[in-house]
Amino acid sequence: MPHPLEHRVIFRHVDEAGYTPDLACYLRHGGYEVLKRAVARPPAELIEEVKESGLRGRGGAGFPCGIKWSLVDRKSGKPIYLIVNADESEPGTFKDRYIIHQDPHQLIEGIMIACYANNVQQAYIYIRGEFPHGARLLETAIAEAREKNFVGRHILGTGYSCEIHVHRGAGAYICGEETGLIESLEGKRPYPRIKPPYFPAVLGLYQCPTIVNNVETLCQVKHVIDLGGAAYERIGTPNNTGTRLIGVSGQVQRPGYFEFES
Repeated sequence: MPHPLEHRVIFRHVDEAGYTPDLACYLRHGGYEVLKRAVARPPAELIEEVKESGLRGRGGAGFPCGIKWSLVDRKSGKPIYLIVNADESEPGTFKDRYIIHQDPHQLIEGIMIACYANNVQQAYIYIRGEFPHGARLLETAIAEAREKNFVGRHILGTGYSCEIHVHRGAGAYICGEETGLIESLEGKRPYPRIKPPYFPAVLGLYQCPTIVNNVETLCQVKHVIDLGGAAYERIGTPNNTGTRLIGVSGQVQRPGYFEFES
């Protein structure tokens, strides 16, 4: 049962009776409507919405998401990649797992909005090897979304195409760090790259411009575009807008996962 002080946005349907991770259920609850509206807008507008929202990355560093997107080298002529960090190997963390297990299409929709905004045609979800069920759920969700033209070629009747692939890691803790993750995704030893020169926004996956965002961050992107940047900014506190997912475990009276305003 949700905590009385919670403000559930991403976890709105988590543990809700009758809510299932399949596409039919997601569509009944308004799924992919935000993506439909997003692809009818200029990509630059979406980036500005995310910048205006003040959304910070939910992977740990808290770097502003919109600014990270705007740093991507768009003049190199190289493809731009998006990597979803679903490694979640920090001890005691499990918030992203509940999104993947119970509402995977929310993540897929957020990914596709972010990809469209940044002209990404190939996205990867890097999920830790200890989440085999989560990987299967994501593969199923992507296949369902592709069948309905939310993922793949010329999505929703537009000229925009984008594919998503799931890549399972091998349980290395260091893959939670973005450049170590990139090395692993390339089939190498997951050893962090030296910055500079290897800033992912310029030299990331396959030496191409790359955006690395956490699962929770990309789910928040969907709600930023749904509400609008200015409205989203009013949630939470200045310089720390929106909601945050919190996992509580150990010797406590009420363990579990919660979503509070920042």
